[in-house]
Amino acid sequence: MFPILKNSFRNNGKVKTNFKFIKKKMLLIRRLKKTTGVSNVIKWVSKCFLNSHRSFLLSIFRLSMVFYYLCNMKRIQSEVQYIQQLVSEGEHCHQDFKFEISDARKIAKSLSAFANTEGGRLLVGVKDNGKIAGIRSEEEIYMIEAAATMYCQPPVTYTTQSHSVEGRTVLEVCIEEVTNKPIYALDEGNKPKAYVRIMDENILATPVHLKVWQHANKKRGAFVAFTEKEQRLLYAMKGKMLTLNQCCKASQLNRQTVCNLLADFIRFDLVLPIFLSHKFYFKLKEE
Repeated sequence: MFPILKNSFRNNGKVKTNFKFIKKKMLLIRRLKKTTGVSNVIKWVSKCFLNSHRSFLLSIFRLSMVFYYLCNMKRIQSEVQYIQQLVSEGEHCHQDFKFEISDARKIAKSLSAFANTEGGRLLVGVKDNGKIAGIRSEEEIYMIEAAATMYCQPPVTYTTQSHSVEGRTVLEVCIEEVTNKPIYALDEGNKPKAYVRIMDENILATPVHLKVWQHANKKRGAFVAFTEKEQRLLYAMKGKMLTLNQCCKASQLNRQTVCNLLADFIRFDLVLPIFLSHKFYFKLKEE
């Protein structure tokens, strides 16, 4: 088949084949089969093809290498622009920079906060000022896995993607918001603590947060009776912004009762939690 190409000619840039030559070559191949064997025929065909089309094959190879280079450069530029765009946003409620990962427990706090809030991403290998440092070793990847599986209860599901930027590797770790909250992170004493993400910080969840999640996970519908306890708490909060302890003191109700009531008020959109000066306050939403 291949020697056919050797006796082809061009017409207006198109390759046409001399079919008389094809017939002669096919007869020659049949004779060679009888006298020299199939293996010699294959060798002869390959030799003719390579000799006549060496420059053609070389051109195809060069074009493929150029195409691969261009595609690879486009991918690299796209990665660089993507990471630069994320870095330009800075740290916020959905994004956190990590220069390096040296403590899996600290990473577990970030995973807990993102999973309990609205999800987010970690950019590992990026300094707080946005400078690209790159990850130092694959050990950091294993520490993320340890943080998600060993130091989060229940384990957190996440995805990772490596990006090449300025000759360094930036690791993107994406965490989705979970349905059944909370996700706890184990501290140094293996005590589970839940966190929420507020602006660019991981904040320890209050007992009210825990009650809100607990009530939300109940299959049955919620019902709030307007009894004396509800009236006392609402009256105490009127026109004020109070902490949990202040709510207890002003309403003269115990802490557990106030937590349950505030959780229901938040779920029914009556009360708004406000984080101010590293403290949680509660305020009637109508005001």
